Amino acid sequence: MIEVVSVIDAVPIRVFDLELDVEVHAESLSDSRETATTSTGRSRLCLGDEVTLSARHFGLRWRMTSRITAYEPPHRFIDEQTRGPFRALRHEHCFEDIGDRRTRMTDRMTISAPLGPLGAVMTRVLLAPYLRRLLTRRAIHIKHLAEARDNRE
Repeated sequence: MIEVVSVIDAVPIRVFDLELDVEVHAESLSDSRETATTSTGRSRLCLGDEVTLSARHFGLRWRMTSRITAYEPPHRFIDEQTRGPFRALRHEHCFEDIGDRRTRMTDRMTISAPLGPLGAVMTRVLLAPYLRRLLTRRAIHIKHLAEARDNRE
């Protein structure tokens, strides 16, 4: 399991909403030319919605579709791969109010690669560290947006 924890100076609902915005997601990973298309055409995801992400990683074009399978505003939501490169991918997003208009945001991602034992080694050596860096980059982006927006209001 990959886990990234961030403390953000903004209320949980603000952080929760930003994490569900596919335009914010694409902005946070712009260097990989990430695009996101939703099943509803809306930019903000809700329970049951699907999003198809397309990006360039490791010099290759990747495409993955995930569905929001749990939705408990402003505390948590889960997205799970329905189609894509992994045997399975589950990403839990948790938002805890820690007082003083601050949120502890925790990303927990579990992945299972295809190719049996070779996939397990690739996951441990290559994919998990790479995905941890992506989650950290996204968390920093969300932190900047949430704190900038929260301080204006």
